[in-house]
Amino acid sequence: MAGHVLFVTNKGEDTLSKVDLATGEEVRRVESCRTPHELAVSPDGEFVAVGCYGGTSIDIFHTKDLTLFRSIELGADARPHGIVWHSNGDIYATAEGRQSLYRVMQPNGEPEVREFGTNERGSHMLAVAPDGQTAWTADMVAGSVTRVDLVGGADPFSAQMGDEPEGIALSPDGATLWVSARGSNEVFAVDPGTLKVQKRVEVGRFPLRLAIRPQGDVAITSNLQDGGLSVIDLESGRLLRSVPIGGSSQAEQRFQVTIIWSEDGNRIYAAETGSNTVAEVDYASGNVLRRFAVGEDGDGLAILAPETAVDGG
Repeated sequence: MAGHVLFVTNKGEDTLSKVDLATGEEVRRVESCRTPHELAVSPDGEFVAVGCYGGTSIDIFHTKDLTLFRSIELGADARPHGIVWHSNGDIYATAEGRQSLYRVMQPNGEPEVREFGTNERGSHMLAVAPDGQTAWTADMVAGSVTRVDLVGGADPFSAQMGDEPEGIALSPDGATLWVSARGSNEVFAVDPGTLKVQKRVEVGRFPLRLAIRPQGDVAITSNLQDGGLSVIDLESGRLLRSVPIGGSSQAEQRFQVTIIWSEDGNRIYAAETGSNTVAEVDYASGNVLRRFAVGEDGDGLAILAPETAVDGG
């Protein structure tokens, strides 16, 4: 993983870490906002944006040295959590405290902030269409998924989706929305237009995150109570295998949460907030290759690939 950089939000100590994946060493750690959670890297690799779940802003840092570039205020009680920095240059983020999501246009220029209501409790994570005109939120408290029109002004509409839906991702072709419900241990394949369930898959215990491989062939869920992953074939909608990371015996100790893929789909990174580590997993074998020490309650993850990396330690 030469040249790759991993960013980690440490929500237990309000810091942001930068890890060199070639060496596995943390090369920088800086103070962040209160209770930072999810984060996303800009398309040009120059910035990383953090959702300040304990506050009301999106904070943007330079990837080179983690100096703060700017804070973008969203509004009272916003509690931003899920965040996407889209290829169109805009940032999209849920605002759980306002039952809404935000679109921030020109975030590294002259920001224009627009708010869209979901009208559902616990809008926690989100997915955004390739054209940036539609978003979907996983509304954990309401038990729903909501489709939000970001351009035409149509009212949002929601559908119930298992017990405590939290993980959400759109297939690369935009044809299927995948949702994991942590309270009912299941994953749904959903029509993104109608929100009708097309397939249902039983997975491991407490699947609080879902991530689709860049190749678009499989999705994985992060199963907190199993300390592992469930691998789902997206074409058939079948469970292919389970991959232990810490395993059931270490699940409570490690408290595995966020998962992301390397851009080549060969590695999986899993944040283990209980042990203040991030596990690097080989997808083909399922073996844990390394663990990196990070800050307290390391949670949000984002990777910067070498082709977009900005020089600096």
